[in-house]
Amino acid sequence: MSSPQRAYDDGKSLPVAGFFLLAALSLFWGLNWPGMKIALGELPIWWFRAMSVSAGAFGLLTIAYFSNGVRYPAAWEIKPLLICAVFNILGWHLFTGYGVSLMPAGRASIIAFTMPVWASLFSSVILGEPITRLKLIGLALGVAGLATLIGPDLVVLQTAPVGAAFMLGAAVSWAIGTVLFKKYAWTSPVVALVGWQLLIGAVVITLGAAILEPVPDLTRLSDRAILALAYLFALPMVFCQWAYFKVVRMFPAAIAAIGTLAVPVVGVYSSALILGEPVGWPELTAMALICCALAVVLVVPALGRRPRSG
Repeated sequence: MSSPQRAYDDGKSLPVAGFFLLAALSLFWGLNWPGMKIALGELPIWWFRAMSVSAGAFGLLTIAYFSNGVRYPAAWEIKPLLICAVFNILGWHLFTGYGVSLMPAGRASIIAFTMPVWASLFSSVILGEPITRLKLIGLALGVAGLATLIGPDLVVLQTAPVGAAFMLGAAVSWAIGTVLFKKYAWTSPVVALVGWQLLIGAVVITLGAAILEPVPDLTRLSDRAILALAYLFALPMVFCQWAYFKVVRMFPAAIAAIGTLAVPVVGVYSSALILGEPVGWPELTAMALICCALAVVLVVPALGRRPRSG
């Protein structure tokens, strides 16, 4: 069976379902950032992440059970799952938890979504995926858009370097995890694979929370925080976790990563709407550049593959 990368290079069509999943990811993951900011205002970081990751694990493994029954990983899959969980779950969720708590949510999402840059580099080294001209153009446009938004954060890097460093660490960790997940020829369904990764992360993070932080009093949470948690558990932690790795299985790793560049745009605007964070010309410019990046990487190749009449 040909790989998604081979199909892409041979000019064959990428799965249409993948584009719909990327659109849903952009919306639901974008709204995730103000939700995180609200929840972290009332919950300690480790317990917030323990609850989030546990909810994701429970949701996805429940879906797997009612779909085809929960499949335990094959013996050879256990080590790769542990490695992927370190980067996709532990690194990403802990780094973003600290990062969002230390800087504006919209800006944090922008730094986190420099991930496609790192994923393209790692996929070239680890998977041998070619860095094509369209990918380079798309990355350049995407990075230009992110740089437009990060400009004001140069002050943040000077005044609050820890938060920015955590978000950059999250981006690199997620990129490595994405490429490693793509590397292995898994035999288990995606929903189960992601559920097991989340379960591994949930065990580790919950143990860390029990050691490092007092147990929070959930009865004191505001209605706003409860609503934010309900949203975070249902969509970003269950649907989006499954959808992203489904896209990674469908598309080349670099394309899947670049396809998420719209997330920080939604993150910035939703944070402005929900949290009152400022939006100005940098955000508008960034949105235009990132939309161009998505078009170059996803739309232009698709148009080029359309059969010519005559």
